[in-house]
This record gives sequence, C-alpha cells and structure tokens, in this order.
Amino acid sequence: MNPAFLCIAVVCGIGLSFISARSSPKGWIIGTFLSASAGIWLAGIAFLGKHALEWKSAFTVGGQTLHCVLDPLAAWFLVLLCTVGSAGALYSLSYWSENKHPRSAISARRWWTLLTASMGLLLISANGLQFLFAWEVFALAAYFLVTTDRQKRDVRQAGYLYLGASHAATLILFAFFAGIAVHTGTWDLNHLAGHAELAPLFWMALVGFGIKAGIFPLHVWLPSAHANAPSHVSAIMSGVCIKMGIFGLLRFSQWMPVPPQAGWVILTLGVVSSIAGVAFALGQHDLKRLLAYHSVENIGIILLGIGFAFISKANGHAAWGQIAMAGALLHVWNHGLFKSLLFLGAGSVIQACKTRIMSRMGGLWKKMPLTTVFFAIGAAAISGLPPLNGFVSEWLVYLGMLDALTGHGIVAGTAVIPIVALAITGALALACFAKVCGIVFLGAARSEAASNAGESPRSMLTAMAIPAMLCAIIGACPTVFWPLVAPTLSAFNPAWETPIQPESLSTLGSIHLGLWAAAACLGFVMLFSLIRSKRIRRSITWDCGYAQPSVRMQYTAASFASILTSWFFWLLHTVRHEIPPHGPFPAQATVEEHTPETVLEHMVQPVANGILRLSSATRRLQHGRVQSYILYLIIGIIGIALVVGWANPNREQPQNHSSSPYQTVSPQKTDSSISSQPCI
Repeated sequence: MNPAFLCIAVVCGIGLSFISARSSPKGWIIGTFLSASAGIWLAGIAFLGKHALEWKSAFTVGGQTLHCVLDPLAAWFLVLLCTVGSAGALYSLSYWSENKHPRSAISARRWWTLLTASMGLLLISANGLQFLFAWEVFALAAYFLVTTDRQKRDVRQAGYLYLGASHAATLILFAFFAGIAVHTGTWDLNHLAGHAELAPLFWMALVGFGIKAGIFPLHVWLPSAHANAPSHVSAIMSGVCIKMGIFGLLRFSQWMPVPPQAGWVILTLGVVSSIAGVAFALGQHDLKRLLAYHSVENIGIILLGIGFAFISKANGHAAWGQIAMAGALLHVWNHGLFKSLLFLGAGSVIQACKTRIMSRMGGLWKKMPLTTVFFAIGAAAISGLPPLNGFVSEWLVYLGMLDALTGHGIVAGTAVIPIVALAITGALALACFAKVCGIVFLGAARSEAASNAGESPRSMLTAMAIPAMLCAIIGACPTVFWPLVAPTLSAFNPAWETPIQPESLSTLGSIHLGLWAAAACLGFVMLFSLIRSKRIRRSITWDCGYAQPSVRMQYTAASFASILTSWFFWLLHTVRHEIPPHGPFPAQATVEEHTPETVLEHMVQPVANGILRLSSATRRLQHGRVQSYILYLIIGIIGIALVVGWANPNREQPQNHSSSPYQTVSPQKTDSSISSQPCI
C-alpha cells in the first residue's frame, strides 16, 4: 500500500479521535484503532523494505523545514506505541468512563490522543526543533494524564514532581540540540556521523534521555507518577513513555559519534538500575508502586544489552554485541507488553478492592479468575520464566554476554559482573511476584471489599487479553520476530548488514512450543476432571494448629519479603514502626514497615530544601531601599576587584623599552661635508 495513503489514514484517525472524544467514546476508539492500524502497517513497510521512509516539507515552520524519517529503528518503537496505545484506550472505556468520572473522562481521552500522537511525531522527527516540540507536547500531555484525578493531594504532588523532572530533561536536551546546531550550522539531525567533535555531547543526551527512561538514580519522578496515575495511564507510561528515553539514546548514538567510554557507563548504569529497581520493588506494599520500581529494573536489563552493543562497536563490531543488542530491542517490546498487562490487571484489582495496599486484598482468584490468569501471565513473563516472552529477550542478552565471556581482554574479564547481576535480578523478580500473586490472589480475603469483588467488564478483559496473547506468541515463536529484529539492528549499526539468527533461538522456540502444548493438555485434563467431579470437599488451608484461624494470620507483603529486604537495608533505609505485645493477654500489637524513596528523600529533597532556604534568605535583601541597593553595588564592585587581584597577583607593570611596539630611532649625526641647503 502507498505510504502516503497510510500517513493520511494516521492523520485522519488522530483527528477523528480528538473530535469524537467528547461526544462519542466509540468514535474515539474507532479513530484510535484506525491510526494504530495504519501506523503498524507503515512500520511493516519500513521493516520489509529495510530502508527509511523519508519526507521533507516544501514549506517552513518557524524557519525550519519539517523532516520526518521512519526507519526500522523508529518502526520498532512505533509498533509498541500503537499496540499499547490501542489496548489502553480500549481499557479506559470502562475503567475511566463518564459514568464514574464525569469531570475528567472527556479531557483524559483528548490528552491520551495528544500523548500518542506526540510520541509518534517524536519517533519520526529528524529536525532538532521539531524533536523538541514533540518532546515537550508529549511531556505536557503525560502530565495532564498523570493528574487526571487531581482532586487528590498525592496526585498533584506526583504530577508536579513529574513535570519538574520532565522540564529538567527538556532543558538538558535543548542544550544538546543547540550544541549540535552550533557545530553543524543546522538543526537537521540525520547527517552527523562525520562530526567527531559532537561526541562529548553524548553525555548530555544520556542525562536528558536517562531522566525520561527512569535510569537509577534519575528515576525519582517515576514511582509516584506511575502509582498515582490511572492504571491505563500507568500502563502506557511504563510500557511506552519511558521507552522514548531508550529510543533517544539509540537514535543519537546511531546518527552521531559517541565517546569510547559510553558503553562502559551504560553497562554500569544497567547493573545498578536492575538490582536497585528490584530491591526497592521488594520493599513495597503498594501494588502500583511495586510495579513502577520493576520498570526501573527492566530499563536496567535493556541497558545491559545496549551497553554491550556500544562496547562491541568500540571493539570492532564483535558478534556478541549484535546478539546482546537484539535482546535489548526485543526486551523493549516484551517489557512494554507484560508491564502494560500488569498495570491493567492491577487497575482491575484496585477498582474491585478500592485500595492499592496488597495486604488488604487476598483471595481474588475466586472472584476474578480471568484477571488472575492475565496477571499471572504478566508476572511469569516479567520474572523471565519460560515459555513466555521475557525469557526469550533475557536469554539473548545472556547469550551475548556469555559469548563475550569466551573472548580475551578486559571485556571478557568484566562480563562476569553483568551476568551475575542479571541472574540476581531474575531471582529477586521471581520472589517479588511470588509475593504479589500470593498476597493479592491467593489465601483468604483480607477486607470486606476484597470479599465482595467481582470480575472486570468485557472491554477491560479484552484489553488485557491483547498483550497477554502477544506475550505467549513471542515466547512460543521467537524466530518469527527475528526478521523484524534484523533490519532494526542494521539501522542502529550499518556494520551489521546481515545479522545472523542465533541457532539456539530456534531450539528455544521448539522447547517453548512443547511446554505450551504440555500446559494445554494439563489444563484440559484438570478442566475435564473438574467438570466430571460431582463432589468437591472444601476446607480451609493448613491452619498451623490454630483452632480459629483468621485472615490476620496470613503472610503480609512486609513479612513475606522481610528476609530479602534485610539484605538491602543499606539501600532501602526501611522504617519500622512496632508496638510489641505486653502482658499475658495483649490487647494490641502491630508491626508496620515503610520503604522510602531513598534517592528522593535522602538526596534530592535535602538539596532542594537548601536551595529554598537560600532563596528565602536572599528574598529578604529585596526591601525597596535605594541606599541598600547602592551598597550592594559597591560591595559587588569591591568583590570583583578582589577576585581579579587574587587571580593576577604577580602581574608586572610594562616597561617602556620592552612594551612599546615601536622602536625609537636615535637621530644620526650629520656629515659636515654635506650641504644643508635644500635641493632645488
């Protein structure tokens, strides 16, 4: 199909969504699916054609020509955006409907359309000012979506924190693009490979895009924003929005030179983010905040693959870098799918239980069986368990690092550290989601709302089914997706012209298909036995010898993970509030634990409070008395003079015979024999 026609379909779908957001939710969802379908088709053309679709406008906007490039790298992220964006929009029809939220449902739909459209423009922008415009619109739309329920104080504070972090990233990126324009004389971005002087600017890009990606310790905005936003907004923010930071790193490392140390720095950030993210997740009792910290963890896993790819480029394009990069790219998709699935499932649970605290849930698998199944699929995928997609991408990252381990030199010597870090991350993630599934879905209901919970509406279940099916398909047929990964690898690094599929990927796919077949047979047998069974004897679970067991005797979120969180006490700074039992018949005894956001509360806030105190003290100097202002000027001039004198203490005064640029010529003695009369 003609790409121009598909572009028109995308624009028409976005326009239909924006116009019908107020009057017709069904028209809004139709426009969303139309633009998403056309976007996926355009991405398919870029994949199969293995070359970029490029367009430059014949007119200028603000003195700049619009320049759009859709290459396989941008197409890779565009497919994820269209998939998660359409699933989240479908989910919101029931989750955030006008009946439940009459004041904010319409505006939320419009901001959703603007968010997805701005991210699409961001992916195809090849002009610095155009990129910054899309970036800022994307940040503002996300802010208004995070603060959809802005009547709550916590929501407003989370929005302010997100907006401040986003604008800090925007300022850094503006300096980054301005530096490019100064060195190249243009805001055009895709012809920068020959400018070696641009390499130091990569560090600015790493910080600016790292804030958006939620790299530890630049993640301070992420937990509160994801926890306080509506669940479908949390799904697209975790599944897609933070990936715009990863896209920015890949895009500009593709278009411009990077320092040789970049790979090692990214690899170190990946190790720190993966372990710190899962450690903080283990200490959480808020379901959505726990999922938010797992975004930091999975960004770390992606950075491990990217870091090895950068090191590979610096070491002659070794094959192990290509495999690790393939794993990182596939994990971009996989994390977007299973994390959006988990946030959508969490939204269903929170809507039923009226709380985000896991210790007030419990026993939901009986009340919400389909939600339980979908959430369990996402939990298994994020834990890296076969036969789901999370295992495939992590296996490719492992494979690249293990191949590097067989070589020689510093790369082989240091590959052990990220391998061990990735193994620790996977084990802790599995323990964390064992806690989540056990506390939330198993056992007995821990509150009245949990005991009265019911299954989610059909539109919400359908929205959860889309990423759940894709998680299963990628896990069962990973070789089917390699033809899409290969052109993306070539777009990132042209030296990888013909990326070769690892032989183990085919073997892994066969094993996963066998596991799915065995699981289907086992499920069929269990279902058949359940139907044929006429008498089912029901009783409580093992009561540990108690005559009258109660729901308070179950594990809580804190007690389940207490041993693991104690390993990271130096990082988590867990606060414990305890009322011990007294006497033979104690009336009250409680233990509560709270894990703060260490970086925000112990590093960022003290600095911010110091700046506020300094600004308050400085404000007292502005009292309107002209005499005092003149005194300030005199003190300033004296201070400048002292600084200049201190900087040049030994400056000597110039001498006449050496400092003058002209030489004085002494008059010559006249010869007496020469006539002094003037010549006529």
